[in-house]
Amino acid sequence: MSGKSPAPGGLALVESLVNTLDIETGADSLDTPEGREPFGLTERETPYARVLRESLRATLLAHAGHPPHAPVTPLGALLAEAPLLVTVDEADGSAALAPADGRLLPARIAAAVAEALVADTWTRLKACEAADCHWAYYDRSPAGRGRWCSMAVCGARAKMRRYRARET
Repeated sequence: MSGKSPAPGGLALVESLVNTLDIETGADSLDTPEGREPFGLTERETPYARVLRESLRATLLAHAGHPPHAPVTPLGALLAEAPLLVTVDEADGSAALAPADGRLLPARIAAAVAEALVADTWTRLKACEAADCHWAYYDRSPAGRGRWCSMAVCGARAKMRRYRARET
């Protein structure tokens, strides 16, 4: 799992939600009140957050050119349940996205996605290619072709597996 700096802007929220599940160990920080707190989730909302998390993971895998890890609810369908309104501050004219209803986490995710689309950074948020990882990471490579959350861990493992396969 990556020690890289978090994704920029609202994408840090998306990245941190996807990374609440450590696929290798099975540890899910959404199981605890402390793990739910950064997302403003109640225990009752946790199952929905898990569905959202896995839809996000599938989308991030697609950003990196990988197939979905499992059948998931399409992300667009989930975000459609979290409509946003454009608000304008009358004092300074600044604009922002605000949730149209009470579904705060999906609205925050939808706002982060919209912000990233405008900034053209959404497709740089990816999921690690390693089947035992799928950790979310922000691809800071110049060409945007990163495949692993960490070259030192997942990338090195993949390269070693390919090397050993050639040697046998």
